[in-house]
Amino acid sequence: MTRAPLKPSPTVVLDCEGLSRLVRRDREMFEWAAGARNENVPMVVSAVSIVEATHPETRLQSLDWTLSHLRIVPVTREISLEAVRLLRAADRHGHKHAIDAVVAATALAASQPAVILTSDPDDFMTLCGDRAAVIKI
Repeated sequence: MTRAPLKPSPTVVLDCEGLSRLVRRDREMFEWAAGARNENVPMVVSAVSIVEATHPETRLQSLDWTLSHLRIVPVTREISLEAVRLLRAADRHGHKHAIDAVVAATALAASQPAVILTSDPDDFMTLCGDRAAVIKI
């Protein structure tokens, strides 16, 4: 008996806004999280997005609870170098684009197909091209 090949498991990647909205208990983001959980799809966030999403009004208890339900991906050497390659390919540089490039590299290193939930789809489409699905939230 020949088994059908397994479909690759997708990954949902949150940018800063996706994480912020999940921490604030935004309904749309909770629906995304519930759908991912029901389908056994990992929902991940780059460690750098945690820093970007946190501000003085952030409820740390809510942040901690939210993070306990996500997979936090560290910024490794490999992800950093991929972010540099993505920036160069897109002819971008500087702090304005650095965090998005790290998030994009995180998505591209994840189980494919990767879906990036973002409030800034243009930047991620420029950085990732067709290598990740980019959805505006």
